[in-house]
Amino acid sequence: MKERIIKWIRDYFEQNGNGCNAVIGISGGKDSSVCAALLVEALGKDRVIGVLMPQGKQHDIDVSHELVEYLGIRHFVVNIGETCEKLAAAISEGGIPQNDLRTNKVYYSNTPARVRMTVLYGISALFNGRVANTCNKSEDYVGYSTKFGDSAGDFSPLSDLLVKEVKALGYELGLPKKFIEKAPEDGLSGKTDEDNMGFTYAVLDRYIETGEIDDVAVKQKIDRMHRFNLHKIAHMPMFKK
Repeated sequence: MKERIIKWIRDYFEQNGNGCNAVIGISGGKDSSVCAALLVEALGKDRVIGVLMPQGKQHDIDVSHELVEYLGIRHFVVNIGETCEKLAAAISEGGIPQNDLRTNKVYYSNTPARVRMTVLYGISALFNGRVANTCNKSEDYVGYSTKFGDSAGDFSPLSDLLVKEVKALGYELGLPKKFIEKAPEDGLSGKTDEDNMGFTYAVLDRYIETGEIDDVAVKQKIDRMHRFNLHKIAHMPMFKK
C-alpha cells in the first residue's frame, strides 16, 4: 500500500504541476503526520511545506514542531487565533451578536477549519503548491470533517484508508509511535474525537469494513451521522439544462 500511494502521489504531481510543491497542514495527529511522511517519500523533503496553525495557545503544538523537525521539511507557523476573533467581530458589526456566534456550535467549530484552509491556499499560491487533504475514510464516513475546511484540498492520499490502515501505514513508514498513536482531538472542546463521537475508531472501522457491530444504539448513531453528512463528500448538486 505504501509504495502504491507513493507512486500515486508522484503521478499526480507529474500530471498536475510537475516541479511544484506539496503544502500540508500539520496538526501533530496521525493523519497529517502519515500524509506528510508519504509526501517526503514521494517528492523529497525539499518539495514539502508544512504549516502549523494553532488557534491562540495550543497545548500540544510541540508535537507538530517535533514532526516537521523529524521529517526535515520547511515549515511556517501561522496563528489563526486573532484572525478568528477579528472575523467574529466583523460579522458582529454586520448585525449578529457575538454571543450568538460563540454559542453556535456549528460556527464555533467549523470556522477555524475554514480559516486554516484559507491559510493553506494562500501559502500554496506563494510557493507554487498543491494542498494535501489529510482526511481518512473513517472520518469521512461519519462526517467528522469540515466542509470547505479540512475536507478540502487538491489531492487526497488517505481518503480511502480506514483509521487502522492509516496507523499501519505510519508504522510501515517508520514514524515514531507518538505521531501515530496520539489521540485525535478537535483542539476546541478539550475532548478526543472518540469522546465527542461516543464510539471508538476501532468500532467504526469494523462496521465500515464488515457491517458488524455489537451495540445497536451505536449502529444507529453511526448510520445517522453518515446519512446527515453525505453532503460533505458528495459532488455539489447542480442543475442541468
